[in-house]
Amino acid sequence: MRIGELAARAGTTTRTLRYYESRGLLPARRSDNGYRTYDDRDLRLLRQIRTLQDFGFDLEETRPFVECLRAGHPEGDSCPASLAVYRRKLDELDALIGQLSTVRETVARQLARAELAAEAEVPGGPEPVCELGGDPW
Repeated sequence: MRIGELAARAGTTTRTLRYYESRGLLPARRSDNGYRTYDDRDLRLLRQIRTLQDFGFDLEETRPFVECLRAGHPEGDSCPASLAVYRRKLDELDALIGQLSTVRETVARQLARAELAAEAEVPGGPEPVCELGGDPW
């Protein structure tokens, strides 16, 4: 198939395919007339890349999965390098979850404090202070 058909079947653009080609993720095969040519294996590579990117993997993190498929493995995540990327991504996600949990706890405390202050507010009382930034509202 030619580049336009592959792009349509993969749900992407020809520009993206050319970019993947320039990064070495998509093979650069050409027919006798100079047109790029692709097959179902290339579509499978693209689907692997797009799925991983949908999960938050950056383009370079998809490389081991693509290489695993190119090596003939039935799944892109059945190679040691792919498993290592999964492990790193899980560690990264765990760290982000920890950071978000800390932020959530802080916001929950601020909300509780603000609700108490709003209930107790009297005309002419002191101006509320946001503890997150320390500046008066």
